[in-house]
Amino acid sequence: MDTGNTSWILTSTALVLFMTLPGLALFYGGLVSSKNVISVLMHCIVIACLASILWLVIAYSLAFSSGNPLIGGLGNIFLSNVSKDTLYPHTTIPETLFFMFQMTFAIITPALIVGAYVERMKFSAVLIFTALWIIIVYAPVTHWIWGGGWLAELNIMDFAGGLVVHLTAGVSALVLAVILGRRKNFPGKISAPHNPSMVMIGACMLWVGWFGFNAGSALAADVNAGMAMLVTHISAATASLVWMTIDWIKSGKPTMIGLVTGTIAGLASITPASGFVGPIGALIIGICAGSICYLMVNVVKNKFNIDDSLDVFAVHGAGGVIGTILVAFLAHDSLGGAGYAGGMNAISQLVTQLTGVVAVLVWSVVGTIVIALVIKKTTGLRVDSKSENQGLDMSAHGETNQ
Repeated sequence: MDTGNTSWILTSTALVLFMTLPGLALFYGGLVSSKNVISVLMHCIVIACLASILWLVIAYSLAFSSGNPLIGGLGNIFLSNVSKDTLYPHTTIPETLFFMFQMTFAIITPALIVGAYVERMKFSAVLIFTALWIIIVYAPVTHWIWGGGWLAELNIMDFAGGLVVHLTAGVSALVLAVILGRRKNFPGKISAPHNPSMVMIGACMLWVGWFGFNAGSALAADVNAGMAMLVTHISAATASLVWMTIDWIKSGKPTMIGLVTGTIAGLASITPASGFVGPIGALIIGICAGSICYLMVNVVKNKFNIDDSLDVFAVHGAGGVIGTILVAFLAHDSLGGAGYAGGMNAISQLVTQLTGVVAVLVWSVVGTIVIALVIKKTTGLRVDSKSENQGLDMSAHGETNQ
């Protein structure tokens, strides 16, 4: 065990949990109406608790234990066969710490989906959907890419979760939004975010926490972690300015919510590429993230009339794809990137990246459809009209800020 590496991953684990609690909770909570803010905060914290237990019981084993190219085995259920002295293979950190670090990813990924169903989904449905989604969608995809599965064997590049986290969450959010249906007043009379200051604070917490997300994925305190942190910051700053500028041109005013939404788009887009690209690549990804994700918000809501309430697909789904595809070119050493695995070049890497995008997209769509329809036919997905009008804070939780 290396104490320096272990110290950094201990810190990174706390930073990634900080992204969900309280970062994402405040970011999403500020974007909804005041009568639904407690419900959003509740969703984020209960998902953190539920995902943690599921990770211990079975999901970690399915993702990272020895199995086959599609799914891990049951050798590590309840963290069996792992002692405090066990090191995670090919690292110098304890496996208990690797377990905790990856648990924070399993927490924030289903929490991202909250943004698609705010203000209208039953609390019981949130719990059932999250539990099934972690086991059916998240754990297998994690195994494919990070657990030695079939995409790992193809030398897929996904350093910190462009596919594992952002594409799975973004695509699933879009599918769930379609099945759940639009909010009653969508799109014409949806209330403005009730607390933009809260949104900004949450976004800044996410930005800081993302250094653990990306630089921590090096699993060591080394040069790869340093570069991952650098490119993460550059992409976020670039995308923020790009989104703000487009917003300014279109609406006549630069909005803070627009700027920080660009921040999250830049962070999501650099995530798969963060350990493979240099500063030039980060600038390019940031520019693409700020412009393409901005465009996707309008496509989803205005062209397709889908109520993905807080733009989970446009920011995270599209952002994850942007970084996953661009890394095939931007990893080239002439651009300051880390280069390719033996026998790979930009074209063969692009084929692998596209294979990963299609496979993860299809699995996420099918898995989410099955889970959502089962819940819809049994316990039900959506609250009744009276509860939606009253707001979920009082109707679901009996609490209010007012």
